[in-house]
This record gives sequence, structure tokens and C-alpha cells, in this order.
Amino acid sequence: MTGAERTGRASEAHGDSPPPAIDARDLELTYGDGTTAVDGVDLRVPRGEFFGFLGPNGAGKTTTIKVFATLLSPTAGDVRVNGFDVRSESRAVRETIGYMAQETSVDPELTARENVRYACEAYGVPRGERAERTSELLDLVDLVDVADKRAEEFSGGMKKRLDAATALVHRPPLVFLDEPTTGLDPKARNRLWDYFRRINDRGTTIFLTTQYLDEADQLCDRLAVILDGEIVADGTPDELKRRVGGEVLDVELALEEGTDVRERAARIAREFEEFDDAAVSTTEDGIAVTAANARQHGPDLLVALRDAGLAVIGFNVRSPTLDDVFLAITGEELELDRAEAPAEGVTR
Repeated sequence: MTGAERTGRASEAHGDSPPPAIDARDLELTYGDGTTAVDGVDLRVPRGEFFGFLGPNGAGKTTTIKVFATLLSPTAGDVRVNGFDVRSESRAVRETIGYMAQETSVDPELTARENVRYACEAYGVPRGERAERTSELLDLVDLVDVADKRAEEFSGGMKKRLDAATALVHRPPLVFLDEPTTGLDPKARNRLWDYFRRINDRGTTIFLTTQYLDEADQLCDRLAVILDGEIVADGTPDELKRRVGGEVLDVELALEEGTDVRERAARIAREFEEFDDAAVSTTEDGIAVTAANARQHGPDLLVALRDAGLAVIGFNVRSPTLDDVFLAITGEELELDRAEAPAEGVTR
């Protein structure tokens, strides 16, 4: 029985309307040492949605996704995935989901084709369908030309795409992607983005955790932000940006080692009377000021900074991004793993 068929059976068992892909109520998970990783999470993800799950390191993202994938059992709450209870029907859940963890699980000694075929066997794809399914997936992730090369020769991005293909061999209606592009160079990330869009366009529900806010902005229909085990905001990317309010003035300053230029500039901006309820933060190059009248009074702030002896070497007024949303909601910036260069060997 395919994942779609199992999901259909779950729909019949729970009424005419299909169940959401994920329905979690009062989800809690406390580890044996007493640490509460997830605390009262309510979350509903409709079928077919591209859903993003954001939060700083240690906020509870991976713990939550592992509960949904039945890799961890919740301490409390009710969680159903594709209509199945994660506690009592864990096998049915696993048969209707794909899971792409942060670390790739491909066998480096096998070719790309052999890796996908092995996954077909593991997931019980009928023998007569395996060859066609393998070719279809290798084409989907753009690895046909290197199908018979061993995975140990692949770049990090190619291994990620191959890993994604193996997670889809049983055509699951729901796929979990746990920081799938962390550490990849921009070209490799964009290739995976295209792939994720294609499978979502085919009707697959995607649950994505990511450290890259531009990734969430580009791909996701809806987002939730988790902080200290609790969901503190949710909505579409545009809805979350509107919550920040106003516009953002980025100010680039001439920085001198051993001085507190950015801190002085931030203090001046916070005390600047012309701004309405401004949010001020330091950046790598200077400061960022979010305010409803940032565009109107931005030039006045630049004058005030220069009068204080601070050299302004550049400025820009823009609409809020998800980075600004995240900072406003959590009070901190995401700590990103910087993109790495492609691994040695075959690169595409």
C-alpha cells in the first residue's frame, strides 16, 4: 500500500474531509534529565502546504520534527500525522512520510542509482516498479548524468539531492526537511530549492526547518517561529513582515578596531526623538533602525550621527525582511553556518 493510499484510508476513518498533514495539540517533550525541549505546541499544517519552522539553535525545532517523524515519543499532548497517531500508529506514520535529516544518509560506496534502488527495497516499493521509480527520481534531482558514479565522488550539494531522492522513493504525501541546505554553496542551495518546489507542486506537503531566512521567504506558504519550546508567532511571510511595521534604515559606519562606534550609534538612534517606537540593533557594518517614519527622518539621524563624530559611509532604507522579523520576535539573530565550498570530487 502506498503512502497516498494509507492517507486516503486515514481520511475515511476520520470522516469525509481529509485530515491535515500534521495536527499537534499541547505537544510537550521533556527529556530524562528534566529539560523541557517542547512546551505546549499547537500546530496544524494542511495537506499540500509548504510550511516553514524557524527558531534559534536549541529552540526545539529538531525535537519537534523528530516527534512528528516518530523518532521521539511525546511526553504529553495529541499528535496526528497524515491522520495517524504518532504513539499508537507509528508504523503507519513512517510509511506515509519522508524524512531528510541534517546529515545525509547515502552510502558513499554505492552509486547514485544503487542508493535509490536500495531505498526502494527498504521502503517496499514493488520490484517491478523500482527501475522506473529510480530513473524518475534521479531525473527529478538532476543526477541522471552521474547515476553510475559512486556517491563518495559527489559534492555536498549532490549528496543532499541524492538523499532527498531516497526519502521520496515510496512517494510519501508528507516530507520533513531538517535544515536540508545548511553548509551548501548558493548554487547547490538553489538546485535544491528548485527540487523542493517541484515536489510541492506535485502535491507533496513539505515541513521545512531552516537557518536561512531567505530560504523560508522564497519557499514557504506559511511559517511558525519557535522559541524556548513554544511557538511565538505564525503566519505567511508577508503577514510576519507587516507585524514588524515601518521600514528599516541600514546605516554603514566607518569602524575602528577597539572602539565602540556601533554601540554609540545605536544609543544615539534609540534616543532620537523624531522616530516613532524605533527598534534599533547593531549590524556587522553599523546599525539598523526599524520605525514607521524611518524614511522621513532617516536623513536627520545621519546628521545627528555625524554631529556626534561618527563617520557614515553608506545608508539604505528598505522594507522589513524575515531577518528583521526574527530579530523583533526573538530578540536575537540566527546563528548561521556559513556556506561551504563544494566538496572535492564530482561537482555540479
